[in-house]
Amino acid sequence: MKKITIYLTLLLFWSDNQSFAKIIMPKIFADGMVLQRDIPVPIWGWADANEKITVTFLGKRYTTKADNNGKWTLKLAEMKAGGAFEMTIQGKEKEAITIKNIMIGEVWIASGQSNMEWKIDWLPYKNTEPSLANFSQIRMFTVPRELSAKPEKDITGGTWQEAVGNNVKDFSAVAYFFAKELYKHYKIPIGIINTSWGGTIAETWISAGAAKQIPDFKAVVEDLERTPDAIEKAKREAEEARKRFEEMVNVKEIGLVEKWWQNDLNTSDWKEMKLPTLWESAGLPNLDGVVWFRKEIEIPEKYLGKDLVLSLGAVDDSDETYFNGEKIGQTMQKYAEARVYKIPANKLKNGKNTLTIRVIDTGGGGGIYGKSEEMFVGLGTERIVELAGNWKYKVGLGENISLPQSFGPNSRPTLLYNAMIYPLVPYAIRGAIWYQGESNAGRAYQYRTVFPALIQDWRNQWKQGDFPFLFVQLANFMKFEDEPKESDWAELREAQTMTLSLPNTGMAVITDIGEANDIHPKNKHDVGKRLALAAKKVAYKEDIIYSSPMYESMQVNGNKIVISFKNIGSGLMVKDRYGYIKGFAIAGEDKKFYWAKAYFDGNKVIVENESINKPVAVRYAWANNPEDANLFSKEGLPVCPFRTDDWQGITYGRK
Repeated sequence: MKKITIYLTLLLFWSDNQSFAKIIMPKIFADGMVLQRDIPVPIWGWADANEKITVTFLGKRYTTKADNNGKWTLKLAEMKAGGAFEMTIQGKEKEAITIKNIMIGEVWIASGQSNMEWKIDWLPYKNTEPSLANFSQIRMFTVPRELSAKPEKDITGGTWQEAVGNNVKDFSAVAYFFAKELYKHYKIPIGIINTSWGGTIAETWISAGAAKQIPDFKAVVEDLERTPDAIEKAKREAEEARKRFEEMVNVKEIGLVEKWWQNDLNTSDWKEMKLPTLWESAGLPNLDGVVWFRKEIEIPEKYLGKDLVLSLGAVDDSDETYFNGEKIGQTMQKYAEARVYKIPANKLKNGKNTLTIRVIDTGGGGGIYGKSEEMFVGLGTERIVELAGNWKYKVGLGENISLPQSFGPNSRPTLLYNAMIYPLVPYAIRGAIWYQGESNAGRAYQYRTVFPALIQDWRNQWKQGDFPFLFVQLANFMKFEDEPKESDWAELREAQTMTLSLPNTGMAVITDIGEANDIHPKNKHDVGKRLALAAKKVAYKEDIIYSSPMYESMQVNGNKIVISFKNIGSGLMVKDRYGYIKGFAIAGEDKKFYWAKAYFDGNKVIVENESINKPVAVRYAWANNPEDANLFSKEGLPVCPFRTDDWQGITYGRK
């Protein structure tokens, strides 16, 4: 018996120390991958300690040996664009690993929050793009969402997909259009590694070492390093809180208890809201929970007895939809998806019909927020009843509750870096594209430090020098203000503009293509195109006009201020049928801004307001939604928002 025990112990010991009996490759090294051209390309993996590894590629053999922990790495020589090729990785096992259909070209990291994550399949023209996509040399690898308290050696999954047909439905729309522009221009393979997560803050994408250099994050990162198991405890507590909240939403919510979907309900105490809109901008600020909407409609008699279609547009986040007291559809946790439901013929009544929508929001914006033209009852291509306009509403849950804080990527700095960036390093890349900032807008002054720190951190981790880092400035969003006001979104845009002081950076200005009622503007094509324009200059050194015009200087001339610009290309122009320049505000020494009259003097702009005799400052497109800003270069790029003052903003000191 003693001999058997010793034998089993030795067997277990041998098994524990032979965890790499076969070579293991990182998941990013897989069939269909794209390798970066014209620079040495790192290849790495895991094997037994001290095992000899041979990589064969393009007729060359590269050898190395795993270290004492089983990690091995080597570099392929610089290669020209081309493909498709095969690679073999051979260890002591007889059977080698073979990676097929490899292309050599340009590789870009695509990261950020939901506007980068946004899929082709979520766009209005989602059925058009797949039918046009036939770009087998454009490849995208989408990193699965994951978070971690410590750096992980590998990501949890993912495959390389060719941009052909229905494959593109799951592609990041911005990254796809960016890659498409580059491919059509350079005719070489383009690889995109999409590692993004909606709603995330910038600091969750930064390494612990870099985050600790920022005083606001130092203590929390050090605490995370001391107690990584606290993450699991926080997850459990958050899950228990979520279950309690779901019970409140799905069982105890007063609208469900009192059956607010019924036709004979007394709605005399219900208020009115004009739809579509996010309810935060319509009298329910900071509300997460449940709101019920009701509207009485009349269906013309000639349509009775026919199945009709109900179109509501997008709903954030979930909805349950009732017609004449009976549920006709529901969609859960799909804030980007337009709702279209069938109204069965047997549910229609002569005269008044009641439409009731129960909307559940679990964070961020909430409501029926699509476009007015998406809200209707129809038959085929015929619109029978228009639904945009005033609806009755009542809060079922939210005024006296707080949404439980789920444990997610924003719970601590570094969590997404550890799980979704670190495992990719040092995969050879040309550069990165970044679309993020909305979740940091409330701390815009802090972003002046955080965003440059992120860029420098990634460059330090990859050890490829100051590789190109291209980013998207925040679009216009929320309601248009009648008078000039302070704006955290404007301050965030300013922080993004300031980051251009780092070398090899470029910014796509998109204040002309946002949507007041949607934080996710649907025009992703122009976003990708403007990023590609920056890439042609910053990464590929083409002599082109790539930047939006930028503020350069101001000069006070009596009761006027003269503004000079740089990066104006072939000159400035105004997009207005009457030729008026809009979007400027001017202030005197009292720091109160008024809308200004603005007009050209060559490629300078003169700004004035008759009520201000001694102006001292000018602002342009300084608002959450500067939708009236209409100054462009003749190349079609909008002038970057700016201010000439340095007065303390509303986000100063926020942490």
